[in-house]
Amino acid sequence: MVERPRDHLMDHEYDGIQEFDNPCPGWWNWLFFGTVVFSVWYFIFFQFSPAAWTNASWYDNTVAESLRQQFAEIGELSPDEATLVQYMNDAEWLTVGAGVYKTQCAKCHGPDASGDVGPNLTDDLYKNVQTVEDIATVVADGANNNAMPSLKALLHPNEIVLVSAYVASLRGQNLPGVGVEGEVAIDPWPELPADAQPSETPTE
Repeated sequence: MVERPRDHLMDHEYDGIQEFDNPCPGWWNWLFFGTVVFSVWYFIFFQFSPAAWTNASWYDNTVAESLRQQFAEIGELSPDEATLVQYMNDAEWLTVGAGVYKTQCAKCHGPDASGDVGPNLTDDLYKNVQTVEDIATVVADGANNNAMPSLKALLHPNEIVLVSAYVASLRGQNLPGVGVEGEVAIDPWPELPADAQPSETPTE
């Protein structure tokens, strides 16, 4: 088969216009093919993957990172009852706790905390927790022969307190989900004292 030379007029004419034979270069065709393949991956990832992000989640993570940089201003938090109850009622700092939950806990307890490999965290049933301080202990030291792994080597002490406060704040949603053998209902968390108002912004 004789290859036709490039850059010449074709034989046919349409509406008074002759077609000029000047095909796209090969690199352009491969670039176009690559964008088609990428678009399939992009659609599947952002529509169906739990690891996908949105502008809203990017904003939340940015806010959480900004707040994390302010740990020096609040000092090192103690995982005691008063501190946990204070921060489980503090919307600003719960953003940090929610960010830690998404990166460290959601893969086992589910994005909405209704349970997956780990148990449901939104109801009143617990196995290794009797008081609100026990949440921080479980986060830091783990439980059930490392079925719940220790996170104290991965997290800042303040992150342990804040993610524990976040987990405590999820109680009462009672989402249908996964439970584990041995769970029992426990007493409600302590109430925030009337004179302790949640802060709207971190200390400047």
